[in-house]
Amino acid sequence: MGWVRALRETARSGLSVERRRLEPAVALRGAAGLALVVGVSLAALGPAAAVSSAFGALQAAIATFQRSWRPRPVLALASGASLAVSTFLGYLVGAHSPFFLLLLAVWTFVSGLAWAVGPTAGIIASSNVAIMLVTVTLPTSLAAAAGHAALIAAGGVVQAALVVLVPIRRWGAQRDALADALAAVADYARRLRHDPRAPFDPGPLMTARLAAAVTPREARRRPAELHGSRGVAERIRPVLASLADPALGVPEEGRERDRVRELLGAAASVLDAAARAIRHGEEVRIPAPAAAALRTPDTGAILTGPAFRAATRLIALLGDVMETAEGTGGAGAEPLLRPTVPRLVPVALRTMRAECARRDSPVFRHAARVCAVAAAGYVIGQALPLGHGYWAPMASVMVMRPDFSQTYSRAVARFGGTLVGVAVATGIVQLTHPGPVLSITLAVLCAFLLYLLMRTGYAAASACVSAYVVFLLGTGGLRWTQTVPDRVLLTLLGGVLAMASYAVYPAWETPRLRTRLADWLAACGRYAAAVADRYADPAAPADEVRRALLDTRAARLAWEEALERARHEPVRHRGLSRAVADEAGHAVGQFGRIAMLMEAHVPERGADPVPGAAAFAEALREATGRGAREVRERKVPGWDEVERALAARDGEAGADRVVRKGAGLLLDALRDFSDALASPAPPMAVKDAAGPPRP
Repeated sequence: MGWVRALRETARSGLSVERRRLEPAVALRGAAGLALVVGVSLAALGPAAAVSSAFGALQAAIATFQRSWRPRPVLALASGASLAVSTFLGYLVGAHSPFFLLLLAVWTFVSGLAWAVGPTAGIIASSNVAIMLVTVTLPTSLAAAAGHAALIAAGGVVQAALVVLVPIRRWGAQRDALADALAAVADYARRLRHDPRAPFDPGPLMTARLAAAVTPREARRRPAELHGSRGVAERIRPVLASLADPALGVPEEGRERDRVRELLGAAASVLDAAARAIRHGEEVRIPAPAAAALRTPDTGAILTGPAFRAATRLIALLGDVMETAEGTGGAGAEPLLRPTVPRLVPVALRTMRAECARRDSPVFRHAARVCAVAAAGYVIGQALPLGHGYWAPMASVMVMRPDFSQTYSRAVARFGGTLVGVAVATGIVQLTHPGPVLSITLAVLCAFLLYLLMRTGYAAASACVSAYVVFLLGTGGLRWTQTVPDRVLLTLLGGVLAMASYAVYPAWETPRLRTRLADWLAACGRYAAAVADRYADPAAPADEVRRALLDTRAARLAWEEALERARHEPVRHRGLSRAVADEAGHAVGQFGRIAMLMEAHVPERGADPVPGAAAFAEALREATGRGAREVRERKVPGWDEVERALAARDGEAGADRVVRKGAGLLLDALRDFSDALASPAPPMAVKDAAGPPRP
C-alpha cells in the first residue's frame, strides 16, 4: 500500500463515528463528580482553583472508562494522584525553564514505556502528560502549586468515591464479558448446523478469561453465577466442533446428521438462555423444544463411536452451564488470581525495563518517538508568536500510539474534532458572553457529552474536549480570541509532528509477519503434542493442554493484529505476499482446529494408553519447533519426523480411530503450510487477508 492510499484510509477511519451502546448513567455520574469538584472550588477558592480541579476530576473520570478489569476507584485514584505529582514537579522545575523541557522528555518517555504494561496504563500515562502541560501554567507560587496539585488529587478522590457510593451494575463488565463468551459459543453452534467446518473467534473467550481474574478479596465477593460458566464454555467449544465435523463425527447427510443438527440447535438455545440470565442476573429459562431435544433417549440408537461420546459429553456440559448460570454450581472452581495494585507495581517496572533492552520493539520506538516529538513541539510552540505553545506537544502526546494506523487516524481525528469543537464553543461564547458560573456549566455539559460519546470515535471525543477547554479557560477571564486561533494552529502542528515522527522512525509490523507466523506454528505444535500426550497417558494432568491452548490463542491474536496493522502500512516487504499469508495462516489455523477436535475425544482417566501416541507427540513437537525456526530463516520446512511417526503407527494394532484419523489430518495441514510458503506468488504488501479457522 502506498503512502497516499494509507493516509486516505487512516483519515477515513479517524473521522468515522461508530455505533456503540451508550451508558448515560455512567456518564452522568462522571459529570456529577466533575460539577461537584469544580463548583466547590469555584465558590471557595476562585476561578484558577476551579480550573485545576476541573482538569483533575475530568481525567480521573476518563480513567474509569478505560478497558480494565480492575476496580474503577483504583483507576480514578491512580490517575488523580499521578497527575497531581506531575503538575507539582512541573511547577518546581519551572514551566519555562530548560529543566522543564528535560522533565517533559523523561515523563513522556516513561509514559510511552507504560504501553508495555497495557493500553489502560498507556492511555492514563499519556493523558496525564498532556494535561500536565496545561496545569503547570496555572499556579503563581510554590504554595499555589501545592494547592493546585492537592485539588487535582481531590478530583480523583471524589470520582473514586462516587464509583463506590453510586455503583452502576456491580460486576457489570464481568457479566457482559461472560455473557458475550456464552453467546459466541451459541452462535458457533448455530453456524455449525449449516457449515460443519465454520470458523470460531476465540476473542470473547479470551476476554472472559481476563475478566474472570480477581484478587482474593474480590473472589469472596463475586456473584456465584460468575464462578464456573467460563470454564464450561471453553470445554463445550471443542465438543461442538468434533460433533459437527464429518472427519471425526458423522456423515454430512443422513439420519445421524439430522440428530447432530438438532443437538447443535438445542445447545445454542441453552447457551443463549444462560447468557441472558448471567447478563441481567435473572433465572435461566430454557426453551421447551431445546430441553426436549437434550432429554430424548434416541441419541444412543442413532449416534455411535466418537459422535456418541461427543453428544453425551455435550449434554453433560450443558447441564453444568445451567447450574452455574443459576448460581447453584461451579462453587469448587478455582478463581484466576491477579496481583493487587501494590504487587503489580514491581511487575510493571520490570516490564518497562525489559522494553528498554529491546531497542527494536514497537513500545520502545513509540517511547522514543513521543519523547522527541513532545520536546520538539514544546520548543517550537514556545518559539512561535502564538502563545499557549504547550498545545502543540499536548496534541502530539494525545494522538501518538505504538502503531501507524492509530497514530495517523487519531491525528486527523484530533484536528477535525478540534475544528468542530472550537467552532461550536466559539459560537456559543459569542452569543451568550457567559460569566464564570455559566462557563463552568457549559464545560460540565461538554464533559458529560465526552463521557457519553468517547467510545463512538476519537473525532467526537476531540470535539467535546476542545469545547470543554474553551469554556473552562473562559472561566478565568480569557477571551476566545486569546485561545481559539492558537489552539487550532498548534493542534495542527502537533498532529503533523506526530505523523512525521512515525515516517522518520517507524515500527512497521510488516517485516515481523514471518516471526508472528512462526510463533503461531510453534504454539499450535506444542498444543497438538500436548493433546497427543494425553492419549499416550490418559491419567496425566490436563494443565499442559490448557496452557498450550492459551499460548496458541495468544499467538493467533498476535498474528491477526500483525496482519491488520500491516494491511494499513505504506510499506512493501519481500517476505510474505498477501496470498501466501492467507494460505499459510489458513493451514496453521486448520492444524490447530484438528488438534482441538482430538482434544474433545481425549480418553478418560483409567483408560488404556493409545499405542504410538507418545512417539507421535514427540515428532510433532520437534518438527513444528524446527519448522518455526526455518520459517523465520525464510526457508520452507519439511515434515519428515511426522511422516515417519505416522508410518510407524500404521502398522500398530489397537490404534484409536480418532488418533489415527487426526494424525493424518495434522500431517495434511503441515504439508499445506509448506506448499503455501513455497508458492511463487510475487512479493507484495499484506492486505485484506481473510481470517483462517481458529483453534
